[in-house]
Amino acid sequence: MSDEEARQSGGSSQAGVVTVSDVQELMRRKEEIEAQIKANYDVLESQKGIGMNEPLVDCEGYPRSDVDLYQVRTARHNIICLQNDHKAVMKQVEEALHQLHARDKEKQARDMAEAHKEAMSRKLGQSESQGPPRAFAKVNSISPGSPASIGLQVDDEIVEFGSVNTQNFQSLHNIGSVVQHSEGKPLNVTVIRRGEKHQLRLVPTRWAGKGLLGCNIIPLQR
Repeated sequence: MSDEEARQSGGSSQAGVVTVSDVQELMRRKEEIEAQIKANYDVLESQKGIGMNEPLVDCEGYPRSDVDLYQVRTARHNIICLQNDHKAVMKQVEEALHQLHARDKEKQARDMAEAHKEAMSRKLGQSESQGPPRAFAKVNSISPGSPASIGLQVDDEIVEFGSVNTQNFQSLHNIGSVVQHSEGKPLNVTVIRRGEKHQLRLVPTRWAGKGLLGCNIIPLQR
């Protein structure tokens, strides 16, 4: 296999996008070249173990008669050519692997960017769909010393009142029912106060005044 053949066979891989199959083909060709180099070294070994540099003339300057000079010269020539081919193929393998690695890194970076973009888009979509919490009722008044005075303030807008929220609120009867069933028990309430959300805990309790909380709540227009 000559340098020209190695260049031609490697040209198709370098001209386009390198694939794993291209690398596998280069590796197969490398192994073939290595096998041919070994076969030619075996030829030299069969000629009384003569190597690449031993002289082919005797001490008097005459061609050696104990070896097949034609076979030795041919094997040496083949080895030199094959070693050059091997070097060229190894360079192609290195370049192909580098290109594959670089493309994998680019793909990984693109995938991560796409995943981040998709996550941000999904998060933005959820935020837009959910929007700010909507209140369904408002604290109109609070009796001093009442259970409601420990937490609630006038003009608090109610977002959640126990199990009642914007989605299932129908009337003030919903709130009254939750209060009746929560007597003496902590009741989680979420309100919007001056634009900020606050998590409160009320305990409906019998006291000197009217009701279990001592506050007046009015529904908001929906």
